[in-house]
Amino acid sequence: MYEEPYRWIEAVGNRRQYLDEQFKQGSPVVALSCDEGIVLVSASRGTPKLYEIYDRIALGGMGHPADLEKLRFQLLDMAHLEGFTRSPSDVTGARLLKNGLAPTVKQAFEEIFKAPFIAKILLAELGATREKDRFLTIDYDGTFEETNICSLLAGTRAIHTPLFDELRNRIGASVPSLKEGIDMAVRVWAKGSLLHTTISSDANSHEIPAEGQEKGESMPDFDDEDVQRHARQQFADVTLECSLIDRRLSGSSKYRVLSDDEVTRLLPPALQPVR
Repeated sequence: MYEEPYRWIEAVGNRRQYLDEQFKQGSPVVALSCDEGIVLVSASRGTPKLYEIYDRIALGGMGHPADLEKLRFQLLDMAHLEGFTRSPSDVTGARLLKNGLAPTVKQAFEEIFKAPFIAKILLAELGATREKDRFLTIDYDGTFEETNICSLLAGTRAIHTPLFDELRNRIGASVPSLKEGIDMAVRVWAKGSLLHTTISSDANSHEIPAEGQEKGESMPDFDDEDVQRHARQQFADVTLECSLIDRRLSGSSKYRVLSDDEVTRLLPPALQPVR
């Protein structure tokens, strides 16, 4: 009887190790506030990773498509029920994530005789002004974080931390335009993708620090040319997804997917795909 808590702790640790492995080859999701609204960037091979949830709220996800779809529909149902029974202004990313999604994901992770959700989710919520834009992320164990200005999803905490710091530094105190925002987001996405690819293909060459170790320790170092080359190669095989929660739209729904022509026009030549 006294061994049961220790067995549970060991089982949870094994689940964490298993889930970390599942995300190592995932495609990062990057979101940031720009002058026109909130831009979200990722890449996919068939199944989209960026979606509208409610008028001013968008979702980006990493993980198993079936798990992401299940959680996305839960968010959709909760958002529309909340908007119908209360008012559209009561539908916020914080309420959806903290009151709805987090308990579900945490329970699934801790019930060791059931399958956990192989999913990480980012919610971006457009505010009345850029200063009021909000970003919320939830990990596979139900832990969540809230930030402003920008956010991202990455395969592991060791990759997430330096990528987030780099994204913050790129933005600085400026208010980027949509073109500048996409440039920043795609470069950070490409670096994250390159880290995932390098670590997955040659784990023995780069020892990645566990969560809690000093950030950036033993991380591979790539220059701009490495990142740009990787982006061009990847975009020849995957679909670059770019969405905008557009502050300029007059209707209640602010979400729109940027067309291929728009993305091509906004991307700098150094990041254009190899054809």
